[in-house]
Amino acid sequence: QLQLVESGGGLVEAGDSLRLSCAASGRTFSAYVMGWFRQAPGKEREFVTAISWSGVNTIYLDSVKGRFTVSRDNAKNTMYLQMNTLKAEDTAVYYCAARNAPWKSGSSDYSPRDFYTWGQGTQVTVSS
Repeated sequence: QLQLVESGGGLVEAGDSLRLSCAASGRTFSAYVMGWFRQAPGKEREFVTAISWSGVNTIYLDSVKGRFTVSRDNAKNTMYLQMNTLKAEDTAVYYCAARNAPWKSGSSDYSPRDFYTWGQGTQVTVSS
């Protein structure tokens, strides 16, 4: 069973940067498509970004394009989310997730239902 643990969240000011990490254990990390989702209070869980097994393919939520960058280091079993120029509307609990299925070519986003394993989440709060 793959296990995921997020870290790196915190309280920052608008315009600041944060880097989230998602450490995986228990299974072959490189076999999984990985994703980041977020959930703000009172809202549904929202897709943020996904990265393919090799890291070659990535997709992003439109509102984070140009500000967020997803990456992975399969040798370290870790995925990262570099978040720059943070805005108050980025405030949410951020979850990493794993999908043991092929990359969805041609798709612009993923649903939470596309991912089978989830971390516990890390809080990101951006003050304006």
